[in-house]
Amino acid sequence: MGLKGFLEGGVASIVAGCSTHPIDLIKVRMQLQGESSASATALRPALAFRPIAVGARIVQQEGVKALFSGVSATVLRQTLYSTTRMGIYDILKQKWTDPSTKIMPLPKKISAGLIAGAIGAAVGNPADLAMVRMQADGRLPAAQRRNYTSVVDAIARMSRQEGIGSLWRGSAMTVNRAMLVTASQLASYDQFKETILEKGVMGDGLGTHVTASFAAGFVAAVVSNPVDVIKTRVMNMKVDAGKAAPYAGALDCAIKTVRAEGPMALYKGFVPTISRQGPFTVVLFVTLEQVRKLFKDL
Repeated sequence: MGLKGFLEGGVASIVAGCSTHPIDLIKVRMQLQGESSASATALRPALAFRPIAVGARIVQQEGVKALFSGVSATVLRQTLYSTTRMGIYDILKQKWTDPSTKIMPLPKKISAGLIAGAIGAAVGNPADLAMVRMQADGRLPAAQRRNYTSVVDAIARMSRQEGIGSLWRGSAMTVNRAMLVTASQLASYDQFKETILEKGVMGDGLGTHVTASFAAGFVAAVVSNPVDVIKTRVMNMKVDAGKAAPYAGALDCAIKTVRAEGPMALYKGFVPTISRQGPFTVVLFVTLEQVRKLFKDL
C-alpha cells in the first residue's frame, strides 16, 4: 500500500513537471535578473507581467529547444524529489487519518507535508541543482556557459570539478522550500477538496480536483516564492577557484538581494511562478486522481 503511493505520486509528478518545464525555465531566468553579473537594464519590477516577453526573447535568441533546457534534470528531480515526498505524505496521511471520520486534521496535514518535503528535497537536491544550472545557462555569455549535455553530465562534472559536496549546494534552501511547498500544496489541496465535498459545492470529480488543485497552487506560490528566489541564486552562482563565492550562504544571499534590489526582489518571477505552480498543481493532482483509479486494485 505504501509503495503504491510512491508510484502514483511519481508518475503524476513527472507528467506535471515535464508539461510545465518551459514556464519553470522562464521563472528561473526572471529570478536571476538583477544580480550583479547581469546588466543594469535587467532590473525589472518583481511582479511585472513579463513571462511572455522573456519566453519570446529566449526563443528568438536561443531557439525553441532552449525552452526545454534541463528537462532531463526535471525528470530526474521529479523521480527523486516528488516521488519521495508524495509517497511519504501518503504514508503519513494513512497513519494519521482518523479511522472513524476518515479525516486528517489540518495541523497534521501540514506536519506531514513538512516532513515529506524535507526528506524529498534532501534526496533530490543534486537533480534540482543540475536543473537550475541547465535552465539558467542560456542567459550567460557563450564563454561562461557550462554547456551540460544532460543531467548525468551535469552531476558528473560538478562532482569532478567542484567536489561531491557541491551536489548539495543550496540544500538548506531546497529543504526549506520543499517543506513550505509540500505543506502548503498537499495539505491545502486535501483541505480544499474536503471543504468542497463537505459543503456539497461539487461532487468528487474533475471540477473539484481542478478547483482544489489550482487554489493549492496559488497558496504554494505565495508561500514559497521568496525562498525559491534565494535557492535559485545560490544554486546558480559560479565559484571560481581561489576566489570568494558571490554568496556565503542563503542568509547572505537574501541580505545582498534585498539591499541591492529591495524587498520585492524576493518575489521576482512571481507571475511565472503562479503561472507554473497553478498548471503544475492542476496537472499533478488531476493526473494523480486518475492514476489512483488505474492502480486502485493493485
